[in-house]
Amino acid sequence: MTTTTHLPTRFLSPGDVATILRRQGVAETLRGMHDAIHADFLRWQDFDKNARIGCHSELGVIELMPIADDRTYSFKCVNGHPGNGRFGLPTVMAFGVIARVETGVPEFVSELTLTTAVRTAAMSALAARALARPDSRIMALIGNGAQSEFQALAFYHLLGIAEIRLYDTDPRATDKLMANLQGTPGLRLRRCDGVAQAVRGADIVTTVTADKSQATILTPDMLAPGMHINAVGGDCPGKTELHADVLRAARVFVEYEPQTRIEGELQQMEAGFAVTELWQLLQGRRSGRTDDAQVTVFDSVGFALEDFSALRYLRDCARRLGVGQDLALIPRFGDPKDLFGLIAPLAGDRDTLPARSAPRREPEMAGS
Repeated sequence: MTTTTHLPTRFLSPGDVATILRRQGVAETLRGMHDAIHADFLRWQDFDKNARIGCHSELGVIELMPIADDRTYSFKCVNGHPGNGRFGLPTVMAFGVIARVETGVPEFVSELTLTTAVRTAAMSALAARALARPDSRIMALIGNGAQSEFQALAFYHLLGIAEIRLYDTDPRATDKLMANLQGTPGLRLRRCDGVAQAVRGADIVTTVTADKSQATILTPDMLAPGMHINAVGGDCPGKTELHADVLRAARVFVEYEPQTRIEGELQQMEAGFAVTELWQLLQGRRSGRTDDAQVTVFDSVGFALEDFSALRYLRDCARRLGVGQDLALIPRFGDPKDLFGLIAPLAGDRDTLPARSAPRREPEMAGS
C-alpha cells in the first residue's frame, strides 16, 4: 500500500472572486487588474505566445487560451454561446489555471467568468488611456449585457468618463445596467433610442454586443473627428460589429495580430491592412494617436496574456486576503513511480470486485 498526501492547489470560486471585489472595491480591483496587464505587456517578448485554439459550432465556440513565460504557464478555457440565456446560462463562462513551468504542478485554479468581465474592462481602459484623447468625458456603450457595467465602471474610474450613453436592442438589458449603476457619484447615464443617437457627440464608443453575426453596428457616417472606438464584441470568426470602412478611416490597434486577423474586426479586411500591436505602443516602439482629429480603433478580441495577468493578480489577492480553499487535485506519492499504489488495496481485495453474473437464460417459447 502506498501512502499519499496531496499537493495544495488554491481554488477560487465565483463567490471568492466576488469577495475580493467587495473587500477591495471595484475601483481598486480594476486598477490592480489594469496595472497587472500593463506590466505584462511591457515584457511582451518574455512570453511564448499562440493564437487560441477554438472548437466552433453554429451555436457558439469553446476555446483554449494558453501562454507561458520561463517560470509560469497559464491557460483559460472559455466559451461564447449567445443563445445561452434561454437556458439560464451566461453567454461567456470560463475557468483558468496557473502551473509551474519547472514541474507542471498546477498551483492555482480559478473561475474566470466574473474575472473575464473585469479583465476585459481593464484591458479596454488600458488601450483607451493610450489612444483616446485625454479630455474624453462622454462614452457611448452599445450592448448592455453581462460585461457592460464593468466596461462603464472601468472608463469611469480609470479615464474620468462622466457621461455614458446607453443602447441595447433589448430594453431590459439597459434597465438592468441603469439599476445596477444608479447612484454612482458623478456618473450620468442616458438611455438612447438607437446607435446613431448614442454615438453622436461621444468621445469614446464601446461596442460589446453578443450576437454571433457579421453585423455593422457602427458605420462610417457615425464617425466624428477624434473619436476612439473600443470594439469588444467581435471576437470569433463570423462575428463583427464595425463596417469595414470604419477601419479604413481609422488607425487600428490590436492585441496579437495573428489571432485578431482570424477573430476580430480584421477578419473582414485584406491581408495587408496595416495594424499596430498594442505592446509596441506601450513600450514606446510605435506611436499612438498622432493628432486630436485622428480616429482610433482598438480591435479587442481578448488575448491569453490578459488572462495570465488576471490569474496572477487574483492569486496574489487571494494570498493577501486569505480567500479561497485548497483542492486535493494532485497526489503526492511516497514512491512517485507507484501510481498503481493508489488503488492497490482495492485491486487486491476480491470482496470489492463485482460479482460475476450468471449467464442469462432466455425463456422457452410455447411449442418450441
